[in-house]
Amino acid sequence: MPATQTQIRQQAIIAAVRRQGYVANEDLARLFDVAVQTIRRDIRTLDAAGEVIRHHGGASAPSSVENIAYSQRQIRNRREKDAIGELAAAAIPDGASLFVNIGTTTEAFARALAAHKGLQVITNNLHVASLLAGSEDCRVVVTGGTVRMRDGGILGPDSLSMLERYRADYGVIGISGIDEDGTLLDYDQEEIRASELIRANSRKVFLLADHTKFGRRPLVRAGNIAGVSAFFTDRTPPQSICDMLEENGVELVIANADVRKRTSCLE
Repeated sequence: MPATQTQIRQQAIIAAVRRQGYVANEDLARLFDVAVQTIRRDIRTLDAAGEVIRHHGGASAPSSVENIAYSQRQIRNRREKDAIGELAAAAIPDGASLFVNIGTTTEAFARALAAHKGLQVITNNLHVASLLAGSEDCRVVVTGGTVRMRDGGILGPDSLSMLERYRADYGVIGISGIDEDGTLLDYDQEEIRASELIRANSRKVFLLADHTKFGRRPLVRAGNIAGVSAFFTDRTPPQSICDMLEENGVELVIANADVRKRTSCLE
């Protein structure tokens, strides 16, 4: 289906904001020859999707040094994250062992594991542990360490030491940003170290990220998308990412809020 004029304009707004850092509503209205009210509606939509940060009078690019507040991330793209989580959970067989790391998309994945049997889960995410704690068919191991109260992440040397003790069938991880060359990016070095240990100690690695992670520019490198086993998202990635996935044999799984499907970049 071809893009609508609204979609084309909103993509152009995203590009302008990322190029300039901040753009005023009035300037955008003149650029696209539309009413300021139309631009305000566009900015609200893009802010809700995590593509820009809405301000009084304009919009700015998401920060490269500070993540969006956890309470906001919980509600942004909730339906898309749930769809991603359901597809990733469907790929986990009963009786599997798995790591699950910090993030709202991995929490959606944990919610979707409710019907699984015989799972053993190691996590440094208190919310994931809480979501799985009510299941008699799931054994949950929570790492030691210091709890980051704003999002339930468990970090520090004790957490890393526990992650190093295990070897699991699957590692299920989230990420804050994916650059055009496939570089995975995040905000916190300790969180990245935990993710690295999970990837190193998992037989298969599932990366879960909604489309707003493309083009986000957190400061710290966290590996490359070519190193995962499967990538679960809600929209077709940029062509450069598709090519990289294909070249490295990474399975691409795309979902949206209404249709869950497996697909390939070449389809």
